[in-house]
Amino acid sequence: MAEAVQAERLQHAIDNRVVYQGESATECESCGGEIPEARRRAVPGCQMCVHCQGYMEGRR
Repeated sequence: MAEAVQAERLQHAIDNRVVYQGESATECESCGGEIPEARRRAVPGCQMCVHCQGYMEGRR
């Protein structure tokens, strides 16, 4: 039963993942901090820093 719950959660996360497109922001839309160039290249279209994105996705 635990495996089924875990598989369901994984599928939910995959289905609801953020798909980035477009030009990345240089400043986080949440905290205003700088988004490093490496993140902007790795995640095209990102609008938040790693910390704020993680918080938004529930990875506090």
